[in-house]
Amino acid sequence: MAFDGITTAAVVHELNTKLAGGGISRIVQSEKDELVLTVKSRRQTYRVLMSASASLPLLYLIPANKQAPLTAPNFCMLLRKHLQGGQITRIYQPSLERVVIFEVSHRDELGDLATKNLIIELMGKYSNIILTDNNNKILDSIKRVPASISSVREVLPGRDYFIPGADEKKNPLEADAFSFRDVITSSPHDVVKALYMSYTGLSPIVSEEFAYEAGILPRKKAAELSEDETSKLYRVFGRHMDAVKMGLFEPQIVFEDGIPKDFATFPLNLYTGSPEKVFFEEEDLSTVSDFASESGYSSVGFESPSDMLISYYGEKDASVRIRQKSADLRHVITTALDRTNKKFALQEKQLLQTEKKDKYRIYGEMLNTYGYNVPEGAKSIEVINYYTNEPLTIPLDPQLSPRQNSQKYFDRYAKLKRTADALATQIEETRADAEQLEYCLAAIDMAETEGDLVEIRRELGEFGFMQKKSIAKGKAREAKAKPLVFISSDGFTMYVGRNNYQNEEVTFKIGSGSDWWFHAKKMPGSHVIVKTDGRELTDRTYEEAGALAAYYSSGRKAPKVEIDYTERRNLRKKNGGKPGFVTYHTNYSLMATPDISSLRRV
Repeated sequence: MAFDGITTAAVVHELNTKLAGGGISRIVQSEKDELVLTVKSRRQTYRVLMSASASLPLLYLIPANKQAPLTAPNFCMLLRKHLQGGQITRIYQPSLERVVIFEVSHRDELGDLATKNLIIELMGKYSNIILTDNNNKILDSIKRVPASISSVREVLPGRDYFIPGADEKKNPLEADAFSFRDVITSSPHDVVKALYMSYTGLSPIVSEEFAYEAGILPRKKAAELSEDETSKLYRVFGRHMDAVKMGLFEPQIVFEDGIPKDFATFPLNLYTGSPEKVFFEEEDLSTVSDFASESGYSSVGFESPSDMLISYYGEKDASVRIRQKSADLRHVITTALDRTNKKFALQEKQLLQTEKKDKYRIYGEMLNTYGYNVPEGAKSIEVINYYTNEPLTIPLDPQLSPRQNSQKYFDRYAKLKRTADALATQIEETRADAEQLEYCLAAIDMAETEGDLVEIRRELGEFGFMQKKSIAKGKAREAKAKPLVFISSDGFTMYVGRNNYQNEEVTFKIGSGSDWWFHAKKMPGSHVIVKTDGRELTDRTYEEAGALAAYYSSGRKAPKVEIDYTERRNLRKKNGGKPGFVTYHTNYSLMATPDISSLRRV
């Protein structure tokens, strides 16, 4: 579902209800394209998240503040100068556009009242947050857009602000039956596309919902609509626009088999098939009934648009942010892993070449035994190998004596043996490096906070996979990432590490001898420790701990994952071994499904 104009209207209605008349007490630029405004209004404190992310632009109220960088960016400093301490007089949305304007009254340097506008544009890759004065002059923006980037509109200090393409579509809140009919029936598109291409603020799914409620096939050409069909479509359209005008919203998320599918600020009958709110031809009713019973869709309502958006986008937004911030780490790891795998292949090839060392040793021993039979200047000698009782032909250097030829073969043997011994150690180290890098790659997939990434970066630096750098000043206040904690259905506490350092902590600091340890078999993943506190684990707890180990591993997308589990006392760590790597020789195994939806996270 797009963050369309109707959703924007619902958010604006909520923000106006709660924030209008409130004072801005704090402004934080938590990301390069994201702001958090703290507003005190009617003895309540609210926090507004506004993100101009190209992939996920958002605007809603959040329950807690976000971490501020140690040094505020220039745009944040400008906002603090002009807006902090100011009063929000109103929040409005022009023409159902995906644009929200915060009108703020404050006192300027001379103590006179002045008005500034903080504008957030929720327009995909064109999203932006812009500060203007009361004459619509741009003071600055979170993303500057020069003419070299956009020929449509420059977003630079001193330029006039306007909404691009505002005249290309009609305002749906101003439509009446006659204008609606003219606009829709003159469109060359199908009904759905005619709606969202003609009116601002309508997304394709909303347009499809309107057609569905009117009982019109969505792919029918708009120009082919009958008078009756056009009237039904307008009644649906007008009813929803009236709800927007009156601020009547019903935020809800539609789930498909338990997975979030879509959201809207009104019921999406298209998915749930509720015929009481829909206009249908009589012959269509059986189809709707079949759809409703077989679709597997369900909907969940929310108290406010912000609650809905947090539920739908909160985890996704965090995931997108982590993915963006981990891109450099992922590149470092994949490059190092590729280099390590090539090194491993070369070392194995070299080790294969040393396998002929024993042949040279046997040549030397045979020459010591049968050398007296070698004619002067001979290029080879055939003897009986007393290890196998088979004939053996030994090449000779005719310029050397039998003893010298024997010594030459012993020297070759000694050199290859030294090479093989060195390669065996190197191969073990290279294999350990590759395994550590694979664990780091899996840890990135499991990272939830920037603190998790800091730990991975520190590990890569300490073990020479990337240049050591001190943690950036802006990250100095980042809280240390902690292992996850879950409570099993039977009350056992379960700890989950999400990187090698956390695995080390979970297993050797949190875990004790009688606790149980779980890990996905032969694949990168988390250490899971179940604290027994002197009790015997239940069968259900074994299954739930196995599910955690399966979910927090590289096999989380597999239907089943094999899990090794054993008592903590059976684990051993090599002296000088890498963090999070253990050995064990006594264990049990179980097959687990990587599903933790029933577990309670603390």
